[in-house]
Amino acid sequence: MSPPRSNPDRWFTDEVLPHEPALRAWLRARFPTLTDVDDIVQESYTRVLRAQTVAPIVSVKAFLFATARNLVLDHFRRRQVAGIDAIAEIGELSVLEDMPGVSETVSRQQELELLTQAIQSLPERCRQVLTLRKIYGLSQKEIAAELGISEHTVEAQVGNGVRRCAVFLARYDLP
Repeated sequence: MSPPRSNPDRWFTDEVLPHEPALRAWLRARFPTLTDVDDIVQESYTRVLRAQTVAPIVSVKAFLFATARNLVLDHFRRRQVAGIDAIAEIGELSVLEDMPGVSETVSRQQELELLTQAIQSLPERCRQVLTLRKIYGLSQKEIAAELGISEHTVEAQVGNGVRRCAVFLARYDLP
């Protein structure tokens, strides 16, 4: 949908912002080691707005996601280059960083993957409600308004989702 040139704020609110939850979820799932999701989302917005001033964007969602993907890839490329420079300077450091070991990192990654599987195994409505509540931090009232359901239903779905995830994780001896 092409925006009216006179109201870019309205276009951004109507056409771009609704994709933010999906974009954040996609970035976290696709790039689990990415620590700067907020920065990537904000820079994506900037580039989408800049591109829209040049020519109308035919598919806002596709453009937004492609822009975010390219920004993440650039981020990782820059980090690789910075990593090489850091290795050259390691002899100059007097104190080593206290970072988690490889086994702890792998264990955390596996736990995150299992949690992702647990959430994905939930029924669609339950998964939506749980994700909005626990991942995006929306209030029960906000979720109810967003999904057009009662706050009681939101509360029940969150409880149901948490219980189902706990059962799923218990199969792998996780708390």
